[in-house]
Amino acid sequence: MKARAPITTIIATAASATSAFAANGAQANEPGILVWAFMGFAAVIVAGQMVPAAMLVFGALKALFVKPEVAKLKA
Repeated sequence: MKARAPITTIIATAASATSAFAANGAQANEPGILVWAFMGFAAVIVAGQMVPAAMLVFGALKALFVKPEVAKLKA
């Protein structure tokens, strides 16, 4: 019986809280200015990270496909 107590408690809690996850219909029609500002800021960060990523990819491709130079020793 003691082993069933935690399971019963979890089931009772989950069953009583299911209505909390339902939408109540009081949502705004469109996002506010702060949401758009946050999304724009995130887009600027992503676009800024594309520049070093592209440089890294082009450098790696250049290293793969360019004929390696022979090291010349100066005597």
